[in-house]
Amino acid sequence: MYDLFHYALGGLSGALVGLVLGLVGGGGSILAVPLMVYVAGVANPHVAIGTSALAVAVSSAANLALHARAHTVKWRCGMIYAGAGILGAFGGSSFGKSVNGHQLLFLFALVMIVVGVLMLKNRKAEGLAGAQCGRHNVAKVAGYGLGTGAFSGIFGIGGGFLIVPGLMAATQMPVINAVGTSLVAVTAFGLTTALNYAASGLVAWGIAATFIAGGVIGGLAGTGLARRLSGKGALTSVFASLIFVVATYMLYESWSSF
Repeated sequence: MYDLFHYALGGLSGALVGLVLGLVGGGGSILAVPLMVYVAGVANPHVAIGTSALAVAVSSAANLALHARAHTVKWRCGMIYAGAGILGAFGGSSFGKSVNGHQLLFLFALVMIVVGVLMLKNRKAEGLAGAQCGRHNVAKVAGYGLGTGAFSGIFGIGGGFLIVPGLMAATQMPVINAVGTSLVAVTAFGLTTALNYAASGLVAWGIAATFIAGGVIGGLAGTGLARRLSGKGALTSVFASLIFVVATYMLYESWSSF
């Protein structure tokens, strides 16, 4: 079904997603599904969702290790957020498999635009460097995690782009910490979604392998770049701009499929 050309495109797509995962954390996952469909040539949207979920989960784990070395991960927040999100991801992925794939991509693009606008509106907020998760905000963090997990399950791991703004809204942590911490949740959501789709035969394993290999390489560059752009709203602006570009393209492609 797939030839060497598709595998090569899968590797290049993975490198780009790995770069952006290192740069903007869970936000990098927004590229996975559209690249899987429009570049790597995975024509079935449901297979693209399942394959990207697996590939991004493994790439995120590699990028998480890099951010952990840079001390940008707030582990307690990540664990709470991910724990609640796994429940949402399982329910969301079960629902997503029953919905028309092209309609999912179109709705996904609309949600992306709304979140991008909200992030630009608050891009100058520096956050609280000492923000932590405890009894005072555990319910709020878990609530955001549950909702984000559901979106990740419905839309594939691409829904993980909501994790960074969700963590910032729930804890007021700076964007660089939200980027690093989001990778805990992306890894957990991705594995949950991938296992659900794999059980239905909706994962292209060869493409996933090349995607992962490229993602690990790209992540090395993205992590270093994130630290340089973390001040003065630059990283948030990059994140929001990426959302708008990908969402516009997805709206165009999805609309032509109806």
